This record gives sequence, structure tokens and C-alpha cells, in this order.
Amino acid sequence: MIPIYCNSLTQYSRYTTRVVNIGNIPLGGDNPIRIQSMTTTDTMDTKATVEQSIRMIDAGCEYVRITAPSITEAKNLENIKKELRARGYNTPLIADIHFTPNAAELAARIVEKVRINPGNYADKKKFESIDYTDTAYEIELERIRKRFTPLVKICKEYGTAMRIGTNHGSLSDRILSRYGDTPEGMVESALEFLRICEDNNYYNIVLSMKASNTLVMVQAYRLLIHKMKLLGMNYPLHLGVTEAGEGEDGRIKSAVGIGALLEDGIGDTIRVSLTEEPEFEIPIAKMLVDRYSNRASHKAIPEIKNTLPYSPYDFKKRTSTEIINIGGHNVPRVIADFSEKENITSSTFFAVGYNYSIPLDKWNLTDLACDYIFVGDNTIDFETPGTLGLIYNTASWNALKNKTRCYPLFSFKEFLEAEYKSNEINFVSVDIDIIISQFFNFPIFQSDKTIVLIFETTNEHGMAEQRRMFVELMQNNYNVPVIIKRNYTNLSEEKFQLHSATDTGALFLDGFGDGVWINCPNPKGSKQQHPSGRGAINATAFGILQATRSRISKTEYISCPSCGRTLFDLQETTQKIRNRTDHLKGLKIGIMGCIVNGPGEMADADYGYVGTGVGKITLYKGRDVVERNVNSEKAVDALVELIKKNGDWVEKE
Repeated sequence: MIPIYCNSLTQYSRYTTRVVNIGNIPLGGDNPIRIQSMTTTDTMDTKATVEQSIRMIDAGCEYVRITAPSITEAKNLENIKKELRARGYNTPLIADIHFTPNAAELAARIVEKVRINPGNYADKKKFESIDYTDTAYEIELERIRKRFTPLVKICKEYGTAMRIGTNHGSLSDRILSRYGDTPEGMVESALEFLRICEDNNYYNIVLSMKASNTLVMVQAYRLLIHKMKLLGMNYPLHLGVTEAGEGEDGRIKSAVGIGALLEDGIGDTIRVSLTEEPEFEIPIAKMLVDRYSNRASHKAIPEIKNTLPYSPYDFKKRTSTEIINIGGHNVPRVIADFSEKENITSSTFFAVGYNYSIPLDKWNLTDLACDYIFVGDNTIDFETPGTLGLIYNTASWNALKNKTRCYPLFSFKEFLEAEYKSNEINFVSVDIDIIISQFFNFPIFQSDKTIVLIFETTNEHGMAEQRRMFVELMQNNYNVPVIIKRNYTNLSEEKFQLHSATDTGALFLDGFGDGVWINCPNPKGSKQQHPSGRGAINATAFGILQATRSRISKTEYISCPSCGRTLFDLQETTQKIRNRTDHLKGLKIGIMGCIVNGPGEMADADYGYVGTGVGKITLYKGRDVVERNVNSEKAVDALVELIKKNGDWVEKE
């Protein structure tokens, strides 16, 4: 039996949920996937909050979320709402609540929806591990019931919707003690509160399972749907990656997590959480959602027969044979495509991480140096770096006199008919028709330990088609390594980042793929470089692997998107920290605007920089407080010193 969490793994279909009424814009059911964002202004500054809300709405925001950290801010939501309505804006408002039930109960009488976090609505996090008996656990649940039920009754009376929004990093000590820091714990955290709602016959509910770790986030949403189906529930889902960050990293990370779910028809509303002005999030969210407006008409993909050979709820990398540095326990490899480039010189490689020094006569590699370059039929007449492999079309490879670190790319038919093959690596391009109808008729693809497959697709629903190809290999116990290849045309750099991150990132999250080859060549006839230049394409490939935790090549910043609780300029501070630390490959640094998004929301960060008062910063090593109330003007220096003290610092070259 296939443990399914969506309508189909091969045919695109929206997962149907119940309709939840949020003001004049219903959510779920057959309604469009809604776009939302959150203000970053001080909620007590009515004018600034209204002006920012209008900018968000004009950009296409369908729900505006506003923080209400205390009852004072909750009261001011009424002034904000009145001013927006007076200016002709009827967009539903959402109050974002942490720690303060009285603020939630007041806000529920004013706005169209309240968001509560089950990890801190009725609990104060102390990071204590408690060995609960069943009786003691039930006593805790009864305490929560008494604290939460008044809000449920108010929402029911006023027709206010509610989002029960679980965050990976802010699970309660109770949940952590029983379920651990797991997707299962995230799901149970929401279900505890959901059961209380249903006991009060209240169903106007939206659920979310957010995390900064895309793997955890996707598994949690899948598991939530699986659990809901077993319980006869079908609540709509709000998708988002918390603390995705800024710039291309934030966009790629958001696309990996949100896109992986959208590909399977999951999600009723999305929020892209960037450390930027909220109106900048809206176009990104639209680009993610718009791909699915006509997706259901894609070319048919053969259904999966028999048992699914992997678990969608537990990550395990697909087993593959090691061939030189591809497959096995190696990190996924990156292939750059220079096949359209004429007159390739040593400077051509600069864009993909290789810098040649003429005075020193040597190559310098960056952290984003690709592993292979497909040169097609081009000629390379200079000495290439010793760590770099070159891939040629078959005829051009046959003509080479020196084949050192040079490998052929065969079509399926070419490989079967070839007189000459490499003794090291033979890349063989295949599509789903070959995999399903011909591939397993030739035992050489299991016995020959030089073969690396290149999975190609032209299907509009290409992620699902390539996933289907992996399933076929696994069901037949073929461990041949696979490079995931996708070609795109006529896309802006931003769309290219989002589409490729969605399509390939979703596969890496399930443990598929020993490498990635993405390309966005110049449109035919164009004499200008396409917006997605080779450097941007290469950076995107490494960004996708970083976002899926498949290959760490740079510092990771877990940065919250700012809101009215934020106690410093997040964008400016994030950039200052990035300028000082972006050479610390593999280090994860959490930058949080307030204690709500503090040690919990940073989840698995190595170091944390958290606003705990006006002009005051608290520094963390992991989840442990190291230094409190550091003056903000000295805090970045103090963070650097903390990293040095713990032996994680290296000097910039």
C-alpha cells in the first residue's frame, strides 16, 4: 500500500480541503491559492501600519497579518481596521499572537482571523525534559483546554477564523519531552489544540507546519495530511518556510519548501518570509503559485504500481553506486552547461567558481566551484583544473586525443551501439519513456559500474515525472547514480531561481539525485546574454543543494522576516553580520528580531543573535544563552568574538 499524502504522485491535482471563511475572501475548497504577508511596522503606529498594509494589498496581498504581542496592540487593531476601511480597503486582517491569550481574545472580536502558536500560547518554554506519565500528560492537556477554550468560544461567536500555526523551533517542553524535535511532534502540537476546537464544534480553522529546515517542514505537512485523513479531517493549509532569509537564498529556500508541496497539489495559502519589505514578498509568492493555474493538463505520467519504495515522511538518501566522485556517500555534484558558448577560454570558467591566475599559473577554486562542465562540441585548448571534469558529446569525445578527466555524454541508443566508451564515467541521457519501456531489458545498466544516468524531462509536471523515474529504478533495485537535469527558457533570473528550486529541490528533499544540471540558455536568435547568466545558474544550483541540506557550501543565515515585535533593523543588521561572516562555510547563524523568534525559532542554528530589548541583544551558542543585554552597536563584534572563542572562526583569505 502506498502511504499517500496527496491525491496523486503522478497526476497534478489540488488536494481538496474544507472552506474557511475569512472576511470577504474564503480560503480552501476550490478557491484560488491565496497570497498573504505580514506587516513589519510597530502595531501602535497606526499610520505606518495602514500605509504599509496598503502597499502590501496593492501588490496583491489578500490577507494582512499584524502582530499583537500584548493587549495594547490588540486594542489598536480596531483603529488600523477602521482607517483601512475608511480608505476603501476591505482586505481581511489577521492578528498574530504569541504568549498572550488575553490579546488573542480581544483581537478575535476585531479582526477576521487570529493566528496562535500552540507551542507558546499556554506554555513558557524552559527547554526542560520532563518524563510525563500518561496521567501527568492528561493533566497538562486539561490545563491547556481551560486556557484555550475561551478563545475558541469567542471565535465561534464572532465568526472569526483561526490559524493554529505550529513552528518547528517553538514546540512546547511537553511536546518535546514526549515526541522529540520531530515532524510528528509538530503535528501533535497542532492536533492537541484542534481537538479542543472540535470539542466546541468550531471548525473555521487553518493549519500550518512551519520550519526553517525545508526537510522538516515538508515532512511535517505531509504527515499532517496523512494524520488528518485517518481522522476524517480536511482543514486548509497555510504554507511557509520560517526565517528563509533575504536575497536569492531566501527565494530559493522558500521555493524549495513551498514548491515541493505545491507540486503535489498541497496548500491553500502561502506566505514567503523574506528579510525584506513585505510588499516584496508578494511577487515571489505569485510566481510560485501561478505555475499551477493550468498544471492539470500536463502530459500523462505512468502511475506507480506496487509499494512505494521510499517513505515521504522519513528522509533516507537513495542508495547509489560510487563512480569516481558521483554517487555513494559523495555530496551531489553540480554540472555547468557551456555547450552553447563558442571560443571557451580560461576566463570563461570564472563564472562557475574557477579563477585562473596568469602570474602564478594556477587555478583558484571558490566554494561555488562546479564539479563538471558540459562543453558539448566545443574545443578546450588550455590546461583545466585538476578537480574539474569535462563532458563532451559522443562524437567530439571520440575525436579527443587526450581524454584525461574528459567523459562522453551518450543518448540511450548511442550508448548501446557505441564501439568506444570511457573506462571511468559514461553519462547516458534517458527520459521516462526509455525508463519504463526499454531500460530494464539491458542488464548492462546494472552491471556496468561506469554509467551515470542523466534524467531528462520536457513534461510540464516534470518533478513528478522525474520522481516516477526514480521510483522505477528503486523498485527494480538499480543503484546507478543519477544526475537531475532541467532546461528552462525565456525566464527572468528570479523565475529561474524559483522554478528550478521547486523542481529539483523537491527531489533532493526525498533523497533522490546524485547531482544537478540546470540550464537556462539564451533564447534562439538572441545576441544578448540571458538574464540567467552562467554565474547565476551555478549559484542557484549550489543554493538549491544548500536549501535542501544536501550540500553545504556557504554560511547559512536563519533570519526572520521582521514584524512589529522586532527590536532592531533586521535588514541592516543581517547585512552587517553577513559582511563579517559569509566566509564561514557550513556555519548556521540565526538572526532574530525578538524573543518570540528567539532560541526556539532558530531551531538548529550554531549561533544566535536575538533582540531582547530596545538596543539590547542576547547572544546564543546553540540554544544556550552566552551573553545577555549586549549593546546593539557592539553586538556584531561580540558575535564574532563568540564564534572565535568556540573555535569556529577562520580568517578571510
